[in-house]
Amino acid sequence: MSSVDDRDVDNTYENEQSTVTIPLKEYDRLKERNRYITDKDLIALIDKLEFFIKELRKHIVRTDIWLKNS
Repeated sequence: MSSVDDRDVDNTYENEQSTVTIPLKEYDRLKERNRYITDKDLIALIDKLEFFIKELRKHIVRTDIWLKNS
């Protein structure tokens, strides 16, 4: 390896331990946003699941409720 190659390798690792500083308000905002689902594909999947669960609930017959009231 030449010294040029060594320098290039050193430069690739140069920023690996750097720290990014952001205001506390921005950090809190990002942390709050992390609590919510924002991926559109995942939201669509959840909506579809909700639809199918509602459809399944239409076919549930709770016989234990009918037996207690008789």
